[in-house]
Amino acid sequence: MRPMLIGAPTIEPVSLTDMKAWLREDGGDEDQLIQALIVSARMTLEAYTRRFFVTQSWRITLNAWPLDALMLSIPFAPFQAVSAIRIFDANDMAQTLAPISYRAPPASDGARVTFKSAPPAPGRSVDGIEIDFSVGYGASASGTPEPLRRAMMVLVAHWREKRGDDVNDVLPKSVIQLAAPFRRERLS
Repeated sequence: MRPMLIGAPTIEPVSLTDMKAWLREDGGDEDQLIQALIVSARMTLEAYTRRFFVTQSWRITLNAWPLDALMLSIPFAPFQAVSAIRIFDANDMAQTLAPISYRAPPASDGARVTFKSAPPAPGRSVDGIEIDFSVGYGASASGTPEPLRRAMMVLVAHWREKRGDDVNDVLPKSVIQLAAPFRRERLS
């Protein structure tokens, strides 16, 4: 399974205005830096929690269906919806499965796509299956749980203060405490 981002978030869970208020920053000299730190904090905390904060679109590619071809797990959370499932034949022509042929209900810890009948096998051996889907807590910043938004603010403030001077290369304890309840553990 190879994931690819196909539609980045259109907003951040923490706005520049909110972040500047948190930092007690009045001027505009560091707006570009603060905005970059907001994006970096979101991405860092998404990786730490293994959750996506605001709506974004992803694509996974598979070489073949799993052994149980009637069910496919998509380990992205919180899962919103499948937008398309395409299967490529030997001539690289895509066949899009009809949405009525599968079910993928929203789920907080990843999706289980179930098929009414076994989907057709791909005709090409590499990346023969593409699945496009959306994940995230929602399209607005307010959909992201407040502790995760607060963790982002604390992390941005920490990075701005330290400016790369921190030799300890771990997340600050306060950030971990805020984000830990949302962290999805690995099964393997």
